[in-house]
Amino acid sequence: MKRLTLTRKALACAAAGALVASFGVAGAYAQSAAEVAVEAAKKYAGETLNVTWEAGLQALDPLNFSGPKWEELTGVKINVVEIPISELFTKTEAEHRARTGAFDVLNVVPAWMPDLVAAGALEPLDAFVDEFGYRDELDDIAPTYRDNQMTVGGKIYGLPDDGDVFLLYYRTDLFGDEAHQTAFKEKYGYDLAPPEDWEQFYDISQYFSEALGPDGHGSALIHSPGLVHYLYLMRFRTEGGRLFDDDMNAQINGEIGAAVLADMVRQLENMPKGAAGWGPIEVLNAWLAGDLAMQIWWPPPGRWSAGYGAEVEALSWLPKSTIAGKVGYALPPGGYPELAAGFALSVAAGSEKKELAYLFAQWLNSKEISIQRVTLPFALRDPFRTSHFESEEYKALWPAAGDYLDALQQGAETGLLDLSIIDTFAYEESLTRAIVSALAGGDPQAALDEAAEEWNELTQEIGVDDQRAAYEDWASKPGAYPQ
Repeated sequence: MKRLTLTRKALACAAAGALVASFGVAGAYAQSAAEVAVEAAKKYAGETLNVTWEAGLQALDPLNFSGPKWEELTGVKINVVEIPISELFTKTEAEHRARTGAFDVLNVVPAWMPDLVAAGALEPLDAFVDEFGYRDELDDIAPTYRDNQMTVGGKIYGLPDDGDVFLLYYRTDLFGDEAHQTAFKEKYGYDLAPPEDWEQFYDISQYFSEALGPDGHGSALIHSPGLVHYLYLMRFRTEGGRLFDDDMNAQINGEIGAAVLADMVRQLENMPKGAAGWGPIEVLNAWLAGDLAMQIWWPPPGRWSAGYGAEVEALSWLPKSTIAGKVGYALPPGGYPELAAGFALSVAAGSEKKELAYLFAQWLNSKEISIQRVTLPFALRDPFRTSHFESEEYKALWPAAGDYLDALQQGAETGLLDLSIIDTFAYEESLTRAIVSALAGGDPQAALDEAAEEWNELTQEIGVDDQRAAYEDWASKPGAYPQ
């Protein structure tokens, strides 16, 4: 249904008048963003919103908590459409092209936004943000997420809703052991501490692989297809690499890129057998079992390592942590962690319930409700607001929760934005093939040369000028490259 600006403005004035009449001037202006959304949505009682969400633990938030709570407050039902992450983009795009109007609220990985906006699949949200007084609360979203994951071409298309960022986790009992500290310094000439660069990461990993014997290893990292490119792109940019030159020729196979991939292969020397193909679950299992001295993952292991939520049935699949109280948190080597996916809440352009869909997204994303959602032990939404990082409630969840939030806030200040250009998936798939080939024993330079050639062909097919415009828009954002 086409939105009419004048009608919307008139309705906004009428709604404001009604609020003042009902609650008084002070009461109307004292309402939180969550309360505003609830009051505005009550006139839609009896309606149902179809909301896409990543299948699995992520979906337990709207299924078990936010969906039922919203229905209780507004009378509006939430139908959660669970979709595997590998199909979420394609099904969102396919539904839009089919124009079925089947989806109302969309969970969108921010890197997908340019492609979805170009396809006309996302509704611009600026008018809603202003009408329902949400702009001030956007300031509380950490700048890295707000400035990088919310807009395309200067317009708002999504509300950043998940603080995904890579963290380094390390064993404080091992790093703080006096015997290990002395032996390490004697061998390497500097103090044992969380690694500041990848050479130190190698040294520390090598030391603990030797010191722990057959029952332990220095480290493990996520190397599985579909995810390993995050590690490469984080390292590549932290080392000073640029993805394209001024003529839009790929630079991933240059001196920096080849050195990064060669070192990723070298780091395998201090990891468990088969770690070249390990995904998140293998790394997590080894970590919780106490088999690793350090590893890099998204925020959830910070909670799970401490045993937070262990009694919840939805987490019964998770191995019991053997390292509770023995975990430290830091940024990955170089200090510029990859944001690595994340989610934003968007409104489907084909929805016939755009206003209601936006109101649910505002309510979910609000300061008041989002702190409840990011502290759910069974869901995977991670802190993304300044108020989350400063929350005394969150800091009380386990003894080291304050240190965890401090590390997340640091990551939210220096995090690197995922590549987001036209047909990003194709570029990532090409790069992934090169990385996997090298990790399996292939020549890093030859693998990257092939990927760079594929990148250049993709750019020619898309159109150099069009891709340059998309790349320059992405590269202009503060998190595209280290500042």
